[in-house]
Amino acid sequence: MCLPGTIETVREQVEAEGAPKVDRRTAIVGAAGVALAAAFPAGALAGGGRGRGGRRKRRLADLTHTFVEGFPVFVSGEEPERETIADYATSGFYAQRWTFGEHSGTHMDAPGHFVPGGRLSPEITLQELIAPIVVVDISKKARSDPNAMVEVDDLMKFERRHGRIPKGALVAADSGWAEKVDDPAAFKGGPAFPNYNFPGWSEEAAMWLAAKRDVTGIGIDTLSLDPGNSLTFPVHVNFLATDRYGLENMAGLDTIPPRGATAYVGLIPWEEGSGGPCRVIATW
Repeated sequence: MCLPGTIETVREQVEAEGAPKVDRRTAIVGAAGVALAAAFPAGALAGGGRGRGGRRKRRLADLTHTFVEGFPVFVSGEEPERETIADYATSGFYAQRWTFGEHSGTHMDAPGHFVPGGRLSPEITLQELIAPIVVVDISKKARSDPNAMVEVDDLMKFERRHGRIPKGALVAADSGWAEKVDDPAAFKGGPAFPNYNFPGWSEEAAMWLAAKRDVTGIGIDTLSLDPGNSLTFPVHVNFLATDRYGLENMAGLDTIPPRGATAYVGLIPWEEGSGGPCRVIATW
């Protein structure tokens, strides 16, 4: 991103004036504010409570894990790696180079991930990246069965309590697995495929959502849409074949309401991408 002469200009300025005095909080808040202001309607960036005139302020939740070196991935040995390629002392600025697979961190599985000829990352429409999000909690049964699945019965129970799942929704499963992400062995539930154990979606539930509720996609807080002990990946094969997407390794699903929030899925339109890491934000 640096134009010719940038390094020399920055170094001269720093030597003449000293490093700019910007504290970390100011830098983070400033950068986040610029990015979020472009993505959300006016008034959507405030915390909870009431604003002037008694109008409720919007809340925000980040449903994304920090993308870190060594983040657990399905295929062991392909964890993300990073290296510093420029530092302030020698270059006048700081930059890194990352090496990672498309299915690292909180990420999307586009239809073309498992479906020959299926849509790829650049073909996912903007409308699909903004969707009402509902959260189905299966954490209780996941505590007793690491390969627990979201079943149609779980969806019916959800609707009896919270109302009909809206058309076009992103339906996410909260299994409680996100809290294990800092322990790759616990997060995977085994050393390597095919010996994984973690929750996922049942084929029946995923296909019910596609046929009966016309959802935009499904998500989960584990490594895979299918449970860890799956050998044939029927959810990936059949649900993605309906031209819908899936989100994996989601975070913070227990911090948003079961329904009533809107998800913004920040997928980069990777060239020929089978999906890719994305920033997922919910607001309500």
